[in-house]
Amino acid sequence: MGRGWWWKVAVLVALVAAWRGWQGGGWDKEAAFKLAREWSEKLGIWAIPLYVSVHTVSIALCLPSAIFFETAAPLLFGFFPSVFCVFSAKVLAASLSFSIGRLVFRNSSTAVEWARRNRYFHLISRGVAQDGWKFVLLARFSPVPSYVINYTLAATEVGFLLDFLLPTAIGCVPMILQNTSIGSLAGAAVATASGSKKSQIWSYFFPAVGILSSVLISLRIKKYSTQLSVSETSPGKNNTHDS
Repeated sequence: MGRGWWWKVAVLVALVAAWRGWQGGGWDKEAAFKLAREWSEKLGIWAIPLYVSVHTVSIALCLPSAIFFETAAPLLFGFFPSVFCVFSAKVLAASLSFSIGRLVFRNSSTAVEWARRNRYFHLISRGVAQDGWKFVLLARFSPVPSYVINYTLAATEVGFLLDFLLPTAIGCVPMILQNTSIGSLAGAAVATASGSKKSQIWSYFFPAVGILSSVLISLRIKKYSTQLSVSETSPGKNNTHDS
């Protein structure tokens, strides 16, 4: 499953532990839950741009904090606005990282040599040369961190708009739905524990749909990748048999 899943499990365990702590009286659950809301309310219309900017920069700087930003977003803005915020940050960060990487790799032979020593470079380079945007789409579902994919793709000859940005925008949706749904469910659990019944059904319904959509899309992409790998190995087997 890769290291990416361990991050998600760790965050989920931490959220459950925090919720249990609130239930046991070890935490001031109402104060903690209201703190995030008050923070975004005080910032007003600047809360979302600030969040998107900070999250974008954190991804571009290769900081392993994406899962925490994405699970915290629903606590600040609600489920649907958080999906929009995270999606915007992901696409902007991918564009920024790709532009920076392309600029550096085209002007520094040392950077190119460093990229070629990276264990992911040859895999991604061959995949892009063979399948173009299809490989970029599949790469977004791999356990490889997004910032590694962004900068490594910048060292290849992949086109920006159709071969990089469009598959990136599509491929990041399942993980966004999954991560924001985890945070939204945690927020709903805290609201329930604190005695708030407002929008309780919808607080669980939409995140559940988000997680289900993420799983179904991931399974569909996995099936596609399997079919793709089979179609690639078939000609090789036929050539061996003919020889």
